[in-house]
Amino acid sequence: MEYRRIGDVEVSAIGLGGMPMSIEGRPDEERSVRTIHAALDAGVTLIDTADAYHMYADEVGHNETLIARALASYGGDTSGVLVATKGGHLRPGDGSWTKNGSPDYLKSACEASLKRLGVDVIGLYQFHRPDPNTPYEESVGAIRDLLDAGKIRMAGISNANPEQIRLSQEILGGRLVSVQNQFSPAFRSSEPELELCDELGIAFLPWSPLGGIARAGELGSRFAPFAQIAEAHGVSPQRVCLAWMLAKSPVVIPIPGASRPASVQDSVAAVDLTLTPEELATLSR
Repeated sequence: MEYRRIGDVEVSAIGLGGMPMSIEGRPDEERSVRTIHAALDAGVTLIDTADAYHMYADEVGHNETLIARALASYGGDTSGVLVATKGGHLRPGDGSWTKNGSPDYLKSACEASLKRLGVDVIGLYQFHRPDPNTPYEESVGAIRDLLDAGKIRMAGISNANPEQIRLSQEILGGRLVSVQNQFSPAFRSSEPELELCDELGIAFLPWSPLGGIARAGELGSRFAPFAQIAEAHGVSPQRVCLAWMLAKSPVVIPIPGASRPASVQDSVAAVDLTLTPEELATLSR
């Protein structure tokens, strides 16, 4: 496994995104636990979750609880695993997503996440998504208060633009350690945020990093280069995609979602795939 840094913590260069194990189409819990255990066996030490990763209104924090159970039942040492969770996004239970970035809500959400994860301090807590009804500085101010109170060890933000990244760094007194934005072959508009994180030395965690890869094998698809390069290396397009991201900057730590052990194992193998400068240029077009 290759390792990278979030703040002062060294984590695996490929993380595990927990969302597919708790939202619509989720597998049974036994398979999810096997998936998490497979990730740990493969050397993954970053698991990303959120209190909003659930389906029904009465199961808030389903994914956090699932991850806590999987870690507790794992036969090996999990003390080096960083569990990153988020607050500020909600699911009323009707399939929709809503937002609440009020300081009081974020602080209560953090307390609930602490209990579900069964920890005294959350390793990395992230403001999930800007709330248009709450000034951004107030939401990030709540994250700062949680940091100062020792409820969380590190602070991050998600779905942020460059201005919000700089503002968060200011409000947190230089203690912003990560930005989690959507970034994939199909969604490249977060390039400015990635470049800013590289400049500031802040970890950039692409969510849904494999977006578009399912169409790589389609004739004439704009994602076809991923399939062509994958065939040349004898690997999956998904593995090529993650290797491409890792090569962009040492601050990039993809967190592909998974709900099967085989998916995790294939993703982790991306750290061993070296792409040529020509291949990287082709994929970046």
